[in-house]
Amino acid sequence: MANSSTAKKRIRQIQRRTAVNGARVSRIRTFMRNIDLAIASGDGGQARAALKAAEPELMRGVGKGVIHRNTAARRLSRLSARIKAMNA
Repeated sequence: MANSSTAKKRIRQIQRRTAVNGARVSRIRTFMRNIDLAIASGDGGQARAALKAAEPELMRGVGKGVIHRNTAARRLSRLSARIKAMNA
């Protein structure tokens, strides 16, 4: 357990940041799920719209440090390839 007041404050700060980051990751997962559902339904227009909505959210997660930039790039690349294959 923390003894100093600064250590106690750091614990409080970490708890707040963990909650915010968890919400951010959850939001990204929701956007990704929406794309998967659109692809599964076979609606190309809806899938493209979902991808367009998810891209800034993924990049925001990268900027905030909750996901790695290569992870975001890989996810976007794979999803866009799936959407492209679906339309072909």
